[in-house]
Amino acid sequence: MTYQDIAQQRIYNQYIVNAVFKQPADIVKYMGAIQAQDYAGAKWAVGLRLKNGKDAAVDKALADGSIIRTHVLRPTWHFVSPYDLRWMLDLTAARIKAAAAPWYKKLELDAAVLKKCNDVLARALEGNKQLNRAEIMTVLQQAGIATDDLRFVHLLMWAELEKVICSGGRQGKQFTYALFDDRVPLASPKAKEEALAELAGRYFTSRSPATLQDFTWWSGLTTADAKTGLELVKADLLNLKMEGVDYWMGSELPDNNIKVQAAHLLPAFDEFAVSYKDRTAAVKHEYLTQARYVIFDPSIVVNNQIVGTWKRTINKTGVDITVNLFGKLNKTQTAAVDAAAIRYLKFMKG
Repeated sequence: MTYQDIAQQRIYNQYIVNAVFKQPADIVKYMGAIQAQDYAGAKWAVGLRLKNGKDAAVDKALADGSIIRTHVLRPTWHFVSPYDLRWMLDLTAARIKAAAAPWYKKLELDAAVLKKCNDVLARALEGNKQLNRAEIMTVLQQAGIATDDLRFVHLLMWAELEKVICSGGRQGKQFTYALFDDRVPLASPKAKEEALAELAGRYFTSRSPATLQDFTWWSGLTTADAKTGLELVKADLLNLKMEGVDYWMGSELPDNNIKVQAAHLLPAFDEFAVSYKDRTAAVKHEYLTQARYVIFDPSIVVNNQIVGTWKRTINKTGVDITVNLFGKLNKTQTAAVDAAAIRYLKFMKG
């Protein structure tokens, strides 16, 4: 097994090629979670993994609650299925709170303030209301809770982690919040080991080949909990070693003769890169130095590895795409990148 083999299998298992799902909710559930702090990019991360994915369809899924955008893995935004959110938060919320604890202390957000905020939000949103950030800020200020930028962000994140609020639909370009219980179905709690096994199974099925360290990074779990999760599912996985490192896989390598799209435009923070602690396999070897910040930029993938970056510019006539290649491409590869750009433009028009 080589780094190119690893990259090919990850492309395949993440359904960046040979997509089988049609609905945003289905690919989000399959992936477990999809990083989503950059909303426009995250919509494309969903859409590129669907058959005929459309930008408007992801907006609709957020609006109708078939996907939720919230803090659930590490202290950042993710798309997640409402059917997974309760048990995932049971696993991850304590770790996220611990990571953010120095900020809560610095911002003087003690237990009394946080409880008061949660109570105010619960009252303001009852009756299936959805309020945007400005409206919520006003509600909190009227209740005597200070809401400068950093305090406000951390108050909202705490309420998410406490299962008080989650994403609502959008009001134009503004995000809204709704009551957690209005958007997330009631469900019996999972035992911790059951939840660890579920999360590990979801991760290694959708992102393999991957290591224990990769899973620990992605999930934000302790190493001990991540190891327990892997131990519970590894009987269903394949184990391969490369350079003395254990990689775990959910399926056999795909047939190399399968004809797939040879180039892809991926958004910033795409799961192809951000899912792994070690991102060496994601980048063509000679470009490792140029791509050292690969998770932060929209990337161009050719033959399963990153070879450049791209950006979009929205203007009066439509969308322009500019590419920045780390090296030269041949005519076939250039045509494949052009085809990938056309696919993105079709997604945007949907």
